[in-house]
Amino acid sequence: MTKALYGIYGTGGYGREVMPLARQELANQGVSARQLVFIDDEGERSEVNGHRVLTFTDFLNSSEQNKHVAIAIAGGQVREQLSAQLRQHDIQPWAIRDSTVVTMDDVTMDEGSILSPLVVLTSNIRIGKYFQANIYSYVGHDCVIGDFVTFAPAVGCNGNIVVEDHAYIGTGAILRQGTPEKPLIIGKNAVVGMGAVVTKDVPPDTTVVGNPARPLVRD
Repeated sequence: MTKALYGIYGTGGYGREVMPLARQELANQGVSARQLVFIDDEGERSEVNGHRVLTFTDFLNSSEQNKHVAIAIAGGQVREQLSAQLRQHDIQPWAIRDSTVVTMDDVTMDEGSILSPLVVLTSNIRIGKYFQANIYSYVGHDCVIGDFVTFAPAVGCNGNIVVEDHAYIGTGAILRQGTPEKPLIIGKNAVVGMGAVVTKDVPPDTTVVGNPARPLVRD
């Protein structure tokens, strides 16, 4: 059997939160924690939380033929760039899912997702590439989530909502339920601030904050 190498891209706070989930997932498959590393292109540390830290070049040049990587970086644009780099080198995207995640009926998800503890996905949901849902986040029925979308902890995404590519939803934000005829839309590259309550569509490339959420006015 060909030995594999598994990488968590990113040694920041989120990467260090994801690592224990990855380690447990591999342990359940009988894979040694020695086959699990961090990837960090800064290369300032050789070990973090008991795992080796490799640059991407070192990871790429390691002797293992089968390589799998999860990208644990919150910025959707960065995830897209890194996913293209992985594709270029035929490295398999690795989806990580904690054992406490609840998935109900008819949920489809594309490659590269990370689902943290106590995430709930209900019914009839479509999710794109490299979705990240941090702890306690919720996705309700009939939602459509685009590519490289990020949910910080405790996001409430109620039913009939469309979240377009690269949107970032901050900690504790609540997205009001839409309807089948008029889903609530969070536009491409939009940012919903921490604790915001979104009751209306958010245009692309817009940051909203507050309750009810309004566009952020910068000084």
